[in-house]
Amino acid sequence: MKNFEPIMRPSKEEQKTALESYNAIASALEHIHSDSPEIEIEETNQKIKIPRKVLKLLAEILKETSRGKPITIVPVATEITTQAAAELIGCSRPHLIKLLENGEIAYTKIGKHRRIKYQDVLEYQKDVKAKQRKLLIEIMKADEESGLYDS
Repeated sequence: MKNFEPIMRPSKEEQKTALESYNAIASALEHIHSDSPEIEIEETNQKIKIPRKVLKLLAEILKETSRGKPITIVPVATEITTQAAAELIGCSRPHLIKLLENGEIAYTKIGKHRRIKYQDVLEYQKDVKAKQRKLLIEIMKADEESGLYDS
C-alpha cells in the first residue's frame, strides 16, 4: 500500500467544500446516463472523461469527508500482512493466525510469511458482524418470550 501523507481528519473548511461538492455531484449523477461522463476543471479548462463508477466513488468519498471522517483508499485485491489484518479486525496477531490456520480466512504463504487479501479480511468482518447481529436478535426474542424484555 502506498501512503502519500498521514491520514488525518478533514478540516472544517474541507468538510464544507466536500459537502458542497458532494451535493453537486450527487445531483449531476441523477442526470448522467453515459458510462464515461466528462468533467471540466475550471481553473485549467481541461476536460476529463471519468468512468461513472469512479464518479460515484468520488461522491461517496466527498460524503464521508463532509462528515469529518478521514478517508483512505485500498484496492480490494491488495495483500496485507498478518499484523495489518489483525489490526484491521481488532484482534491479536496470534488470534489471527488461529483464524487463518482454521480456514476462517484465506491466505497465501510466501516463504515463511503469510499474506491475506484485504477483501478476504473485509468479508470475514462482514460475516462476523452478521453472526453477531443474528445472535443478538435471538437473545432479544428469548428475553421477550420469557418476559424479561418489553418490546
